[in-house]
Amino acid sequence: MTTRTMDTAQELAAFLRSRREGLDPARLGLPSHRRPRRTPGLRREEVAELAGVSTDYVVRLEQGRGLRPSAEVLTALARALCLDPSERDYLFDLAGRRRPGITGELAAGAAPSLAHLVSDLSPLPAMLLDHRYDILAWNPEMARLLPGFEAVPPSRRNAMWLCLLHPEMRGFYADREQVLRDGVAHLRAAWAAHPQDRELSGLIAEFVTKDEDFARFWSKREVGVNGRGRKLLRHPVAGAITVDFEVLLPLQDPELRLLVYRAADEESRASLDRLCTTKVSGLTG
Repeated sequence: MTTRTMDTAQELAAFLRSRREGLDPARLGLPSHRRPRRTPGLRREEVAELAGVSTDYVVRLEQGRGLRPSAEVLTALARALCLDPSERDYLFDLAGRRRPGITGELAAGAAPSLAHLVSDLSPLPAMLLDHRYDILAWNPEMARLLPGFEAVPPSRRNAMWLCLLHPEMRGFYADREQVLRDGVAHLRAAWAAHPQDRELSGLIAEFVTKDEDFARFWSKREVGVNGRGRKLLRHPVAGAITVDFEVLLPLQDPELRLLVYRAADEESRASLDRLCTTKVSGLTG
């Protein structure tokens, strides 16, 4: 398994190509050409015209020649390629034009207060994650909800690893494909924001190697974070539980994620209450 940090120039090139090839010229109102299109999407000269740059510049960017486009050029490219806000942030991160990413370590004094907050959220299942999806703190309700969680070694307490490779959670998410898709999109954004994070690169390499679904979604180069939604869980003891989830970002530690579940209906609330009546060990980090 490799732990090589990302090559931002090559990833920037691949990302630009993928987004260019995914656009429909007709929907953008571009005129038709006599010369048939050999590949899907826009031509490089069309992107260049829309962005107000030279075709040669777009070619060199897509060849990964190590160019450092300005914020103005990146903004123009994002507009020309119809990037959404998450994709735009990803583009800027790849070009090194946003503030440097935080290393992933908790700021001094942050861990105790946030861990206590996770505990105080009981009886709502809650946990604290970093940009790698490492689980830093959790409350008893979350420990009880995640099948076999307490038996997992500390080095494997990672939300994506649990979803992909923990046997007891293989069928936990009813819509596992969407959960994976959202998780991969988050990790790709984190990967661009932390290009020197060898631990994150190693995790991604492991997931690509060991799980075909992860590899398939990773190749799509989707980015973003789904901060709110609903999930149907299939717990081996409590049965089907529908939860609404919310992802909160601490203002002082924006690299962290506080994930909170709430029962979406009375039946699910009753199932959660029954599941959590047995005492389990408390939070940890």
